[in-house]
Formats: sequence, C-alpha cells, structure tokens
Amino acid sequence: MLWELLRRHVRPYRRLLAVVALLQVISTLATLYLPTVNAAIINDGVAQGNLTLIVELGGVMLAVTALQVVCAVGAVYFGSRTAMSVGRDLRSAIFHHVTGFSAEETGRFGAPSLLTRTTNDVQQIQLLVQLTCTMLITAPIMCVGGIVMAIHLNAGLAWLLVVSVPLLAVANYWIVSHLLPIFRRLQRQIDGINRVMREQLTGLRVVRAFAREPYERNRFAESNRALADTALEAGRWQALMLPVTTLVINISSVALIWFGGQRIDAGQMQVGSLIAFLSYFMQILLAVLMATFILVVIPRASVCAERITEVLTTTPAITSNETAVRPERIMGEVRLDSATFSYLGADRPVFEDVSLTAHPGTTTAIVGSTGSGKSTLLSLVCRMYDVTGGSVNVDGIDVRDLDIERLWSAIGLVPQRGYLFSGTVADNLQLGAPPGHVADEDEMWEALRVAAADDFIAAHPDGLAMQVAQGGMNFSGGQRQRLAIARAVIRRPAIYLFDDAFSALDVHTDARVRAALREVSATATVLIVSQRIATVAEADQIVVIDDGRVVGTGDHAHLLRTCSQYREFADSQSVNAGQT
Repeated sequence: MLWELLRRHVRPYRRLLAVVALLQVISTLATLYLPTVNAAIINDGVAQGNLTLIVELGGVMLAVTALQVVCAVGAVYFGSRTAMSVGRDLRSAIFHHVTGFSAEETGRFGAPSLLTRTTNDVQQIQLLVQLTCTMLITAPIMCVGGIVMAIHLNAGLAWLLVVSVPLLAVANYWIVSHLLPIFRRLQRQIDGINRVMREQLTGLRVVRAFAREPYERNRFAESNRALADTALEAGRWQALMLPVTTLVINISSVALIWFGGQRIDAGQMQVGSLIAFLSYFMQILLAVLMATFILVVIPRASVCAERITEVLTTTPAITSNETAVRPERIMGEVRLDSATFSYLGADRPVFEDVSLTAHPGTTTAIVGSTGSGKSTLLSLVCRMYDVTGGSVNVDGIDVRDLDIERLWSAIGLVPQRGYLFSGTVADNLQLGAPPGHVADEDEMWEALRVAAADDFIAAHPDGLAMQVAQGGMNFSGGQRQRLAIARAVIRRPAIYLFDDAFSALDVHTDARVRAALREVSATATVLIVSQRIATVAEADQIVVIDDGRVVGTGDHAHLLRTCSQYREFADSQSVNAGQT
C-alpha cells in the first residue's frame, strides 16, 4: 500500500528524481574514491618522502571532495523539493476527495482523524520521500562499492565484512519489527487526542457553564498520558538502535585494526591500505546505518499510507452518475414520493412514507416534535443524504439522477447553525454567489437588507470589509443567522431551504426578514423548518410530522381545525389558543 501510494504520487517528478539519482551516484562514487587517493598519499607519498606526489594527490583529493560536496548539496536540494511537492500533492488530493464526502463518510472518519491524516500522516510520507532521495540511492552504491574497493585493497580481511554487515542488519531489523505495531497505535492515539482537544475547544462555553473543567482536564490528561506512554515505548526501541549500531561498528573497527596490524607486521599490507580499508569499512557500515534510518521511518510511514489510502479509496455515497441530467434551468418544484430514510445501522427509520409537493412561488413549512426528522428531510432535498426508500424529485427528476453540482447551484441553504468562514463579510457573501458570478457591492447590500443585517454591517467602520473570525465567533447568534440568510439570498436560487434559520431572531426581526424574503423569493420554492408557530403561520402549506410520519397538511387555519398535534403545538406557544 505504501509503495503503491508513493509510485502514484512520485511519478510526476520522475525527471527531478533522475537528477537526484545522478547527483547521488556522482557524490557516492567521489566518496568511494577518496580513501584510495588517501592510501596512495600515505603509501607512495608520505612513506617515500615524495612531496611532489603528496601535493599532486592532495590537489586531486581536494577537487574530488569539492565535487562530492556540490553533488551532495544539489541532491539534498532537489530531493527536498521532490518531497515537499509530493506532500503538497497528497494534501491536495485528500482535501479535494474529502470535500466530496457526504455527511455519512465525514461522520465515519471524524473531523479530527481527517485533520490528522491530512497533516501528520502526510508529513510522515514526506519524510520518507526525503530520506529516500538523500539516503536510499546512496546506501546501496556505497555498500556495494565499499565492499568491492575493500576486497580490492585486501581480500584477507573481507571475512570481517561477512560477519559485521549481516550482524548489524539483523540487529536493526529486530528493532524495526517491534516498531510497526507501536506506530500504528501511536497514530490512533494522535487521532484521539485531536478529538478530545477539538471537542473541548468547540464546546468550551458548555464546559464552563456546567463547571466540567476538572472532568475535561482529566479526560485530556488520560489521552495525553496514553500518547506519551506509546511515544516513550517507540522512543525506547529507537534509542536502542544507536547503541547497538555503535557497538557493532566499534567492535568491528577494533577487530579490523587488530587483524590489519598483524598483516602489516607480516608484510602483507601497507599502513595506507589499512587506513583506506578502515575508511571503506566505515562507509559500508554507514550505508547499513542509512538503510536503518529509512527502516525506522518505513513502519510509521506504512501505517500513515494505510490511513491516507483508506480516505482516498473511500467512494462518496453521494455522487453524480455517468448519465446524470444537467438541465439548463431548474424551476424548483420539489416532490417527495413515499420517502423513507434510515441512518446506517439504525433500528428504525427517521421517517417513512413521507409525501409532499412544494411548488415554485409558494412557501412550505415543516413542523414537528424534536427528532421527528424535519432537518433530515431538508438534507434529502439537497442530497446531503439519499433516501433509503421512495424518491425525492426536483422538477419531476429524481435528485439521484440530477447532476449534483447543478442541483446545488439551484439551492440556497441556511443551516441550523449559520457557520461563517474566516475572512471578511464580503468573502462570506461571495461564497453564496452563483458559480462563475462575482457579486458586486450593490448585490451584497441588497442581500444584507433582505436579511436585516445591513444595519450592524453599515454601522461598522469597515463595512463589507469587516473581519469575520473563524465560525463567526465575533458575531452574536442572531447576527450569524442573518449573515447566513444573506449568503443564501445573494444566489437568488430556485429553492430556498431554511433549517430552523430564524430561531435566534427576535419576533420583530423574524417578521421583517420573512417579509423581505417574500419579495425576493416570489418565484422560488421555499421550504422552512421551524419550531416557532409565528414563523410558519403565514406559509402556503404546513406539513406536520410526528414520529416519522406526516400527520397533517394544510394552511394554519385548516390545521388548527383538523390536526390535534398542530393544535397542541400552537397552544403551547399561545398562538390562536383555543381557536377551533
């Protein structure tokens, strides 16, 4: 899975990798040549007292060293560029794929996990690519080249290589094999601590309101302690690698000097050759060590690759099929035919056998008890979910057969929580503009007027350039809802979906906004979910849902006479109490 992911995302940078490989080959060959030059200086220059040869070979050594340094720096530079580019592409791929997820897939992974996979997991893949570019090409050339050059110098000491190299490789493999499950657990715990932190930051006001700070601190401390313990366990295994490697290298070096010294005494080897052999011996073990560094990263990168691939291979449940209809214009007629919906794994449907029709130029309100499925019904119209039975039709076409982008472009949705994005008021309003259209200031102010938001925006010195904090936290709940309404209005959609979008408005502002909306939505289909009778009383059609079924349909007066659930709902808010 790791190699498939790397192959797919490294392929666009083949030329850059070829440059890195060439530079690494030249740098490594230069490194391998230096001990031979050094041996010649000692054997033929220093031992013979030949100063001219020492100067000549010294110049050669400096030139080779300069070449090695230039190539090594170039390889690191281009290798880093490749790694950063692969990381950028992976993050982009994950982001674009996740933006196509329906609520079902987003809920299954969870926002904290998706954030971790997009940042931390990609960073591990990026690190592996960088180490591969700087070490993986060098290590085999240096190892094989070092062995060849060492044997060429003195084959009698080659048996030390046969013992030392496999010993070092086996010791490091044993350590790495224990790291893989630890890193897998570590990534899950990073998800966990991100989840706890996100929940605490998002629900900070609730935590403080209920004086739950000690409980939340303990919950975070448990997650933090578990992560720290796992990181320490991984660190202990990683820390073991350096002493083991150093021990093998030092013992091997002592053995080499001992047996090499004996060969010098026997006249079978020169001092310069022993020094060169020792240099090659160190280069060979260094190559094994470099391979080990990569092996340390591979387990964690493999886990991260699995998690990234899991996201990228998840097919969104809500997509446009190949034969999707893309009408030039959507008029906005919405019809539900025996619509039934159940959440995945639920024991019973949220609602079943719901039928209703909303015509352009009319307002349809949906009321009912909490948990009756009102908001879910609106989610079906804009295909946040798909029905599990029956159908949802727009202009007589099943929404599952409509091009999803075309459907969304015809809908103006105002959710229960009017989420605003960081930036300016103008930036947030532009999000609601029709695709390919840039709204001008007049359109923005008109949308703000309809949403009764023009007063507090005009009162601010920056006006439309007023800064918006993430989530709109620098606005009150009512102001956020009005800006969300303005964002939907600026599109002038064929279908308006208001999901309890007036709940944070006072009665007078609610009436003003609805009156202005009637003007701009005269030819559009309006669907309103609300708990407030005053908001829905003037609707052309009111649909009452109770326990997942439609129990009443009609206007306000008709339902007061014929629907006991609606009458109780109205009486509880003292609207036309006692009317029959």
